[in-house]
Amino acid sequence: MASSPTTAQDLVASLQDAADPGEVARTRTRVSPDEPVLGVRMGTLFDIAKRATGLPQDELERLLAHPAYEPRLAAFCILDFRARRRLTDDERANLAAVYLDHHDAITTWDMVDRAAPRVLGWPILVGACAFSILEDLARSEDPLRRRSAVTAPLWFIKKGSDADVARGLGIADLLDDDTHPRVASAVTIYRKHAARRGVL
Repeated sequence: MASSPTTAQDLVASLQDAADPGEVARTRTRVSPDEPVLGVRMGTLFDIAKRATGLPQDELERLLAHPAYEPRLAAFCILDFRARRRLTDDERANLAAVYLDHHDAITTWDMVDRAAPRVLGWPILVGACAFSILEDLARSEDPLRRRSAVTAPLWFIKKGSDADVARGLGIADLLDDDTHPRVASAVTIYRKHAARRGVL
């Protein structure tokens, strides 16, 4: 069994060891032309991140500041894996704060989709964070923040009441006229899941 990375440098080295030149072109379709990529298969990246769930906070911060796509995606995966643990409300609020404080490190839609429901949506659902966070994100000029606003409430659909799902629909309403494709698609996804719950 592979050892668990204990530093950001260890994790990046694991990603580099797993890099596949054949994956670079596939990865490049998700990132901006000037963003460095390593070329790591998603399943492999998730496995490496899962082994690093206990990474110290200062090392996680280093990952979030890394210029390459995969180390930052791994950091958001680590946040997601941490959110799956049994946590206090304060611990959930702290995870959400890390997500929000480092939102500038999010450069692709898949970083949002990986972390926002559990890391941000869960603490909002249980009242550890204010619902107004989503309204603020929905009014941001940054399309990825707006995607976070309507992706986080997917946790409401999974674990919340019909009233919680309806609150998420309120966020979708704020974004109904959003023309950015990454936001519009997220609104559609939320509405589709809400309809399956029978909440329209």
